[in-house]
Amino acid sequence: MRRAVVAGCVVLALAMAGCQRTPHPPVFQATDITGAEFARDFKLTDHNGQSRTLASFKGKVVAIFFGYTHCPDVCPTTLADFATALKQLGPLADRVQVLFVTVDPQRDTPALLKQFVPAFDPRFLGMVADADALKAIAKEYKVVYQKTSVKDADNYLIDHSAGTYVYDAQGRLRLLMPYGSSPDVIAHDLKILLESS
Repeated sequence: MRRAVVAGCVVLALAMAGCQRTPHPPVFQATDITGAEFARDFKLTDHNGQSRTLASFKGKVVAIFFGYTHCPDVCPTTLADFATALKQLGPLADRVQVLFVTVDPQRDTPALLKQFVPAFDPRFLGMVADADALKAIAKEYKVVYQKTSVKDADNYLIDHSAGTYVYDAQGRLRLLMPYGSSPDVIAHDLKILLESS
């Protein structure tokens, strides 16, 4: 009987020790896509004319969104929501880089991106690629885009994917933030990534 009690106590102690040692995985509100085999890297030019890859931002949490400056709703809303989320993060926000990749290189010149994107937050960067490079990057990121409501050569809308990809500070793809995520949700998930790096 005594051996059974001792054995039971040992099993209970080990179980409790196991519970204490097991870290809880982070609970993201966006879709956790850690380990995905796409959106691995990019080569783009920022609105200041500097060539950038994902490695350019090592040590920062990176959020990358595809859109265009003439977008009537999705793009300005997403940029505004990320700007609000960064305000909520306070000093931690300096370790976040938001990238806005234009799917409209025909109209979105670097000069226009330089006016549009930092208007939401001066740290944000507008990114551009020529039409062929953009097609390759869009394929890597599983992003779709297509002109619609074409009235003339320079008057059209673009339907495009609206999610934001988020990388941790080590450059690993971690999240797909759906369009319409509130600043609170964005700040929550960015904070988890910042505090775990």
